Amino acid sequence: MALHVLYEHASGYALFKVKEFEDVGMLIPQVQESHADVSRFQSIVSLAGFSPFKTAVAALENVNAVSEGIVTEDLTVFLDTTLPSKKKKLTLGVADAKLGAAIAEALNIQCSHIGAVPEILRGIRMHFPNLVKGFTPKSAAIAQLGLGHSYSRAKVKFNVNRADNMIIQSIALLDQLDKDINTFAMRIREWYSYHFPELVKIVPDNYMYAKVAQFIKDRSSLSDESIPELEEILMDSGKAASIVEASKMSMGMDISEIDLMNIEMFAKRVVNLSEYRKQLSEYLHSKMNQVAPNLQSLIGDQVGARLISKAGSLTNLAKYPASTVQILGAEKALFRALKTRSNTPKYGLLFHSSFIAKAGSKNKGRISRFLANKCSVASRIDCFTETPTHVFGDYLKQQVEDRLKFYESGDAPRKNLDVMKEAIQVAGNQASEESKKKKKKKDKKRKSENGATIADESLMETSAVVEEETPSKKKKKKSKQNGNDADVNVSQEEDVAVEEPPKKKKKKNGTANADETLNDDSQLNATQEEETNGEEKKKKKKKKKSLVAMDED
Repeated sequence: MALHVLYEHASGYALFKVKEFEDVGMLIPQVQESHADVSRFQSIVSLAGFSPFKTAVAALENVNAVSEGIVTEDLTVFLDTTLPSKKKKLTLGVADAKLGAAIAEALNIQCSHIGAVPEILRGIRMHFPNLVKGFTPKSAAIAQLGLGHSYSRAKVKFNVNRADNMIIQSIALLDQLDKDINTFAMRIREWYSYHFPELVKIVPDNYMYAKVAQFIKDRSSLSDESIPELEEILMDSGKAASIVEASKMSMGMDISEIDLMNIEMFAKRVVNLSEYRKQLSEYLHSKMNQVAPNLQSLIGDQVGARLISKAGSLTNLAKYPASTVQILGAEKALFRALKTRSNTPKYGLLFHSSFIAKAGSKNKGRISRFLANKCSVASRIDCFTETPTHVFGDYLKQQVEDRLKFYESGDAPRKNLDVMKEAIQVAGNQASEESKKKKKKKDKKRKSENGATIADESLMETSAVVEEETPSKKKKKKSKQNGNDADVNVSQEEDVAVEEPPKKKKKKNGTANADETLNDDSQLNATQEEETNGEEKKKKKKKKKSLVAMDED
């Protein structure tokens, strides 16, 4: 059977024909030796076809599809046009078994990724610029570098599990901090006990011990005046008084100031690490509330985060069955039990849950299996729901508690169907309330924006009114100064308005009579207008006189 090898390069797809397949398959060491020499490798492999990518976007799409084991249209067209017509008598060598299965399903071509195929692909990868005409090592390196950057950028940018990664890193750091704080606390206990050995029995807590050691420094400096400050640190007056009494009768040795300074600096580091650990646990709580609220309410922050970290992501955890979730974290014990044919472990990371601690020794396996079932349900709800809510987690937790009561007292718990129906109803009510709240907030924002615009318009109007009033005030002042002149002018205008219009003589002809009537009408209109103007001027005069009188008073 003829062998053809498919090679995916950053610049395009290439298909190579392998000569003498049976001899090559028998003589794999010779193929390995021929990798160093181009001429010897070309005698075994020859180029059958090359299809370059048209754009960088097309190259990125094809590489993404090949990495996921998907056959693209470009690849199907290339294989249909390049491979010989008798496809049943040939074998196509590929690098990825997943891609080979997809090609075999889509094109009915026998694919292989074992035998001499990996060695031939290694030689093609090494001598690819020499096997394709018009291709140089520099252009091949540029294409690989550009496609590598874009592929990595796309993988990082469109990572589905980027929220889960924050949880995985924070729980790993939290576990590491717990180990480090415990180690450092033991070290400071041993170190400071040379000077004040009685303090260990009085203050057993590591964090409090570091804070007290940082405050005391030299035990001879303690007195009754330092009891209130010790009470603030320990929140216990009895312990503060016993520390002062023990310092007076201590059997510890005296140490130098340099040693005390080093102890104080180390105690300060331990205190800071403990405070940072509290901040990190709060951060983990907030992230779990956003990513997996149901899993958090069911088994807590740290156990849920450890399950996600062990599975790799929340999506992977949702895909696991309940039996896998039950023993997740106990892989060594499981394989040891399978080898020795002994009992398999009952629980893994779920052992740290409070439910298993509450259960009796006979019921630990039962409750761990039931808890794993509920954890798998909660993780699937968190993974595939659009609006995250902790309602289902609360109801699942209540189911586990009811099952514990059933194992202890025999009280029958509620059916799962009834509980889930009630949870779905409560979740729907919460979603509707949240949507109403969002609408109210939007309405308030719109009203506030409209109110702001109306206020701006009113301010503009008031400013315009003020600008109009200021010149009127100036005119009033001028009128006060020139009151007499205004009276004189008004009296002259009145005389002009009161004068009667002159009378014209009548003409004998009809045309003259018509003209005369028109003139009389126009004159009457003019007199009426003059009379109305005179009345308005009289009113203005009276107003001005009244204003002048008010100003004089």
